[in-house]
Amino acid sequence: MERWATFDCYGTLIDWNGGVGRDLERLFGAAAVPELLHRYHEIEPELEREQPDATYREILAQALPRLAPLPAGEHDALARSLPSWEPFPEVPAALEEARERGWKLAVLSNTDRDFVEASIARIGVPFELAIVASEIGSYKPDHGHWRAFAERVDAGVHVHVAASLFHDVAPATELGLPTIWVNRLGEAPEPQPDVELHSLSGLADALESLA
Repeated sequence: MERWATFDCYGTLIDWNGGVGRDLERLFGAAAVPELLHRYHEIEPELEREQPDATYREILAQALPRLAPLPAGEHDALARSLPSWEPFPEVPAALEEARERGWKLAVLSNTDRDFVEASIARIGVPFELAIVASEIGSYKPDHGHWRAFAERVDAGVHVHVAASLFHDVAPATELGLPTIWVNRLGEAPEPQPDVELHSLSGLADALESLA
């Protein structure tokens, strides 16, 4: 019986806030980052909902200038920097331990193929599968990623792991999947996940508890 753990990538495995925040600081100054980052979190899902067939590169290019006037030639700043965004420090070891215990790993990401491949290379741990929004015409929290996964994989056990309640935990819960929430920001859980972690440390034990 195959056991699969699916993951959101950005915010869960890769430091999304750190990557976006560094570009915002470079473009607009450090003092502006908290407010602009909060606004960016609101703008990007709106664009994804309105344009499910858009590539993530296009979403990034549209979202950034909605925050503030951009210097010339910077509309693609986030797309240029995304491949260099780093994984959270504990991620590689946690994923390796899960693999050693027999779990197959997949990414379900609101992004493009080239971006997620660059990020997986930075993590340095192999994944059996990656499903990206730009290839299925669907952005989470829509159920398209999970439908695409189910079409490709006959999983005996399937656990979804993510940091976003809105994009991942809520829709996975709607689909009846067990969830591990990586609560990196100290948020209140709504909906309630099956397991709550504060980093990816302890992942393998959490997966085993849900198997």
